[in-house]
Amino acid sequence: MFRMIGSLLCAGALAAVAAATSASAQDTSQAAQEVPEYVGSQACVSCHEDAAENWEMSHHAQAWRMPGTDMLVGAFEGEVFEHDGMQATFTTEGDARIVTVLEKDGIERRYTVHSVGGVTPLEHLILETGKGRMQSFDVVWDVEQKAWFHLYPDQDLPPQDAYHWSGAYKNWNARCAECHATGFEKNYDFRTKRYASTQVEIGVGCEACHGPGAAHLEIVQEGATPPGRYAVALNDWGFSAEMGDPQEAMEQCAGCHSRREAFGDGNPLPGTAFADAYNLAMLRPGLYHADGQILDEVYVYGSFKQSKMHDAGVTCANCHEPHSGALVAEGNAICTQCHSEAGNPDFPTLRLAEYDSVAHTKHAEDSEGGQCVSCHMMDQVYMGNDWRRDHNFRVPRPDVSARLNTPDACTRCHSDEDSDWAAAQVAAWFPEGRWRSPHYGDVLARGRSNSQATAGELMALAQDASQADLVRATALWLLGPGANALDLAELGAFLEDPDPQVRVGALDALKERAAVASAPYLIKGLNDEVRAVRIAAARAIMGQPASRMPDSLRPYVGQAYQEFGAMVRNQLDFAEAHLQVAGYSMVAGNIPAAIASLREAVRINPQNVQAWQSLVRLSAQTEGRAAAARHLRRALRYNPEDQVLQQMADQL
Repeated sequence: MFRMIGSLLCAGALAAVAAATSASAQDTSQAAQEVPEYVGSQACVSCHEDAAENWEMSHHAQAWRMPGTDMLVGAFEGEVFEHDGMQATFTTEGDARIVTVLEKDGIERRYTVHSVGGVTPLEHLILETGKGRMQSFDVVWDVEQKAWFHLYPDQDLPPQDAYHWSGAYKNWNARCAECHATGFEKNYDFRTKRYASTQVEIGVGCEACHGPGAAHLEIVQEGATPPGRYAVALNDWGFSAEMGDPQEAMEQCAGCHSRREAFGDGNPLPGTAFADAYNLAMLRPGLYHADGQILDEVYVYGSFKQSKMHDAGVTCANCHEPHSGALVAEGNAICTQCHSEAGNPDFPTLRLAEYDSVAHTKHAEDSEGGQCVSCHMMDQVYMGNDWRRDHNFRVPRPDVSARLNTPDACTRCHSDEDSDWAAAQVAAWFPEGRWRSPHYGDVLARGRSNSQATAGELMALAQDASQADLVRATALWLLGPGANALDLAELGAFLEDPDPQVRVGALDALKERAAVASAPYLIKGLNDEVRAVRIAAARAIMGQPASRMPDSLRPYVGQAYQEFGAMVRNQLDFAEAHLQVAGYSMVAGNIPAAIASLREAVRINPQNVQAWQSLVRLSAQTEGRAAAARHLRRALRYNPEDQVLQQMADQL
């Protein structure tokens, strides 16, 4: 059994995945026969005219479109775009739109535009490159300026780079389509390296949120749904998603509006709990600043979960009209529907006060500084011209920014001043303000630098019930080896926390402890009702070497492999998945399987130096210096500046 995970991704033994997950696959197949069928958004229009009218012009409806006269207006008239040795020419031949790309390596190819992602402020070309692959082209159309621009002008992306537009990280099937389509299935074949992706409809249609509509039509047309026909739970109107419940509706939004790891092959059945379909990203370096502000593109949900508004029960629909996606009010009125002297009876804990006034904003009424969002929702540009606001709704803390070197709302406008100046100004304006309170960002920043030295602080933050659940979960996730210095029972107590993300964080911490002591907690996590927690426990169990596996844990190893295998079989086109399997294979002692997985990881992403380093080392041990040297030459061809690889070459 310990060698089973190492066999999962061997080129000739993919059947091991099916064997490990046959029961799960059978259950999924059975369920697929018993859920209502999708009927398409047009079946909804005649009865729901107002909702349909709002939806048809929304970013959701136009998230993915086939080329038409209403898009790319002014483009494909012979324009030539050049960047970093690459040249793209945009022409029209009949009804087809053609991109001729001369790459910086001198190879020229012609592509027909398959479809278009997005509507404004940019339109993104999706090109077919063979084997069912759809790729997101890096040169995009600025709708307002009517001009082409490159999404990543400062990056050197030759054709062999995984981040080149034709590489794994720009693959539309795996990285984008799920959130731009309805009823999407990726359908990647690991053996042939082909995609056979399908969807019910391109664009985010009615059923993407409400669920398949066949049962609803039966109720409307026939008066009732035949008893027992569907095994999945449906609401009174025949839908799998209960959009009338604010929290369930928000989780439906979060499935796409979040940075997360997906467990399935495409869109989960609407109504599936978020943590049963995804693992939400922690506030980790590279994604968020240490104080929780957005850094990379994290798609809102992780930011919003840090906010007091989230804790008070505010949801997306309180500010956004669900079908159009537009704000329900303009300017400061979107905030004063709650934050005012009158308040909002739906949120009785709000402090009643006047906020839309110079007395509060300290800025002129019609100025930029007088807008609530300028101070409480700083924006940042992604994809060249697409501004996104941070949904943390934070109180400006220039004092924290001064300590942690993070973005500061004050000095964004007052660019001639620094955060220390801004902190003094805030203190003068609000002598009893929230700036006097400790901020979790300070603890997370210290935890990022040295988790062992700050283990006590991280633990205290995780135990602070007044903090947002995602902050508490991140504190646990950051513990790492620092978890060894903490009380085991106190760590295990987090497995009773009502928030699944906190339980995931606890298991990340517990995997650092000796399995002989942590086994009861790992077993508890493996049998959790929530899938994200079970997978976290499975990873913790699979990371235990056989020599140190306590007898109490051994009966659960197969269950852990099955839980992990059911997920990883949907990620075989991700280099990260193969790298994980390689690690578990090494723990299990199956070195040939680890090498096979590492080879696949570097095939998908030749810039993954961690995989190359492990591959060279294992090859040297098992195949000899000549084999290791061959891998090292290839590694350096793709990563000539990597110092570790260069040192390895000097030592061979």
